[in-house]
Amino acid sequence: MKTVVTTAYRPTEATEKKAQQISIDLSISFAERNKRSVEKMHEAWAADVLVAAKERLEFYPLGKTEPFFFHPNSSAFRTKRPLEKDPLIEVSGLQAGDVFVDCTLGMASDAIVASQHVGPDGRVIGCESHRAIAYVIGQGLATYDKMPHLTAAMKRIQVVNEEAVDYLASLPDNSVDVVYMDPMFTEEILEASNFTPLRAAAHTGQPSAQWIEQAVRTARKSVVLKAHYKSSDFEEFGFKRRLRPNTKFHYGVIDCRKEKE
Repeated sequence: MKTVVTTAYRPTEATEKKAQQISIDLSISFAERNKRSVEKMHEAWAADVLVAAKERLEFYPLGKTEPFFFHPNSSAFRTKRPLEKDPLIEVSGLQAGDVFVDCTLGMASDAIVASQHVGPDGRVIGCESHRAIAYVIGQGLATYDKMPHLTAAMKRIQVVNEEAVDYLASLPDNSVDVVYMDPMFTEEILEASNFTPLRAAAHTGQPSAQWIEQAVRTARKSVVLKAHYKSSDFEEFGFKRRLRPNTKFHYGVIDCRKEKE
């Protein structure tokens, strides 16, 4: 889908400059706002619209009036608890200094938690195949300043605009510690509204044998899958399911150390 970039409804010199720079960065057209609504911009350009607002970037998929924008989301409260007890950290075996690949970056909440845990000696890479979404998340991670305790962790995350399976295929054997995948649920969780504006635009690829094979090949410690509790992917792809009572999603783990003995 084509994307254009514009300014806020009432542009300033700063937002105009920001929009022009995004146009260059993403090689997309700059569209004068002329006090038009997002709906009118959609009609005029038949395209997704990226808005350079004063304090954030807002992405409006064609036909949607609710924007997608970066926010630390659940990582804000998860990182205020003991991280070693966070479900993702527990099941993955992630430790300080480790390399963590998030195949399904989304809002980057899990990547932020992982980055906070691995610390400055570790690395976190997040894959997002949609170019505009990757840009919004990357810029948000680099500039969001309303939660000082997360600033360093967010800035350390490397956003890769690539399909996860292709990125994994480019890595050497045993080159990362943990590979994580949290594909968009085929069974929609209504409470998970953060991604609502993107349900039509975001990549909805589900786990495949090739994806799991590449993940196991590259991971030294574990491959972790988060999926709806009704999902059969755990059993189909050899994950050991970790039951979580009274939750709508479970984690599954492949212990790569055992796989490679």
